[in-house]
Amino acid sequence: MSSFQFRDLSENDVVRLADEIAFFLQPGDTLCLEGDLGAGKSTFARALIRALSGDPSLDVPSPTFTLTQSYETPRFEVAHFDLYRLTDPEEIDELGLESALTRGVAVIEWPSRGGDRIPEDHIAMLLEEGDSETLRTVTITSAASLIERLQRLAAIRAFVEASGWGGPETRLVYLQGDASPRRYARLTKTDGARALLVDSPRRPDGPPIRDGKPYSAIAHLAEDVTAFVAIANALREAGVSTPEILAEDFAQGLLIVEDFGDKVFGTEVQRGADQKGLWLRATDSLLALQAVPPPQHIRLSDGSSFTLPDADEDVLEIETQLLLDWYWPALHGSPAPQAARDEFTTEWRRIFKRVLQQPRSWLLRDYHSPNLIALDDRAPPRNVGIIDFQDAMRGPAAYDLVSLLQDARIDVSEAIERDLLEHYLAAMTKHDAAFDSQEFRFAYAVLGAERNTKILGIFARLAMRDGKRQYLAHLPRIWGYLERDLRHEGLLTLSAWYDRNLPPKLRAQPLTI
Repeated sequence: MSSFQFRDLSENDVVRLADEIAFFLQPGDTLCLEGDLGAGKSTFARALIRALSGDPSLDVPSPTFTLTQSYETPRFEVAHFDLYRLTDPEEIDELGLESALTRGVAVIEWPSRGGDRIPEDHIAMLLEEGDSETLRTVTITSAASLIERLQRLAAIRAFVEASGWGGPETRLVYLQGDASPRRYARLTKTDGARALLVDSPRRPDGPPIRDGKPYSAIAHLAEDVTAFVAIANALREAGVSTPEILAEDFAQGLLIVEDFGDKVFGTEVQRGADQKGLWLRATDSLLALQAVPPPQHIRLSDGSSFTLPDADEDVLEIETQLLLDWYWPALHGSPAPQAARDEFTTEWRRIFKRVLQQPRSWLLRDYHSPNLIALDDRAPPRNVGIIDFQDAMRGPAAYDLVSLLQDARIDVSEAIERDLLEHYLAAMTKHDAAFDSQEFRFAYAVLGAERNTKILGIFARLAMRDGKRQYLAHLPRIWGYLERDLRHEGLLTLSAWYDRNLPPKLRAQPLTI
């Protein structure tokens, strides 16, 4: 068992602790609240459920008489149990605890009344009176299987406090993140100051899949926060807006960074903003960035150096293979035949050799609407906040432009894509007399096809492996973009492979998941 104790907490301190526990919880967790009558179990449960719901005024009645109450939150369902009136532990089976844990988390007051029906792998919180009637001492204990997560919670709490963002004067609110394992929370002080907590522990290497290397090494994926910090600083020096690093702990994988707010491009379009105007703004920011050569080595505050990797055939190939590894079996119900794999790989390799002859520029990799924020109070090109770039490389400039103009999460019409591509080409031609617009168009089509092929595989993987079926809704859009790319005269052979092996009549069918 492992435990942590927090002494003499005020009611506001207890609410802040509830924020932190809400950030920590994940589906399947059982949180047991122990303590005498009046110790504050219901107060803590109410604060926790409000934090999970994102609604600080949510009505959370005590389930003393109903015994259980459920809440739908943006992250998962929360089942709140009060077992004080339970007369027999077997009655808990009728309350649906087991099924509640398959849908989300369970918060249980008076867990001792549940006997052996309470899951062994639970988190226990004991609330006791502190040095006065208004203060509480909270002891958190977990089963051995949860010790690592509890230690992570303690590390986050210590880091945030040491950085000046702890205490009851600061609220911590979980933010829905991207498809990665990173987690985010917004920190808001009573004076209005805001920042973002980034929880990104070093990711372990997966099994070797090629030449003794794991996928992350082949694809040049960032394994810790040093990449984010180094690239953020380099991009700001290049003249664009990335979050300022306010506090960092490389060893723990924790950051506190500038908060750019909520005017995310995709959300702004849904609110009625002019899409073409926003995308033009992002195109111009990209042009400004690409006018500055990317460094190969970037110095960090601890004296170390980060090396910006180069895009190569291995990166592009391993990404396109995701289509065969995940999308193909989900569509066909069986693995891709070796002959189809070989033909696919051979054709892509031929194309990659040509496209990698393009001049090397910044290649941020995910330059699209979920990662772009309108900063209306800043002058161009800093009026676009860029928040996802830790996997950046040096490579063909067309990659980020096609990421923007063929956005995976929101429709971009062919008219907008055409106009902004022409805008980009005109600007580059004016800036660089040696710029080859026809070869850039080829690279744009190739990298669009490569990226959309990769995304088909990733979204199938998220649905199959991780149960995130919501990504399947984007597949028709991705196919639409891919079909645009494959129209290029230089991709006719590749287009024929897709038509034979993934014909249009199959592309609209649901995946076998």
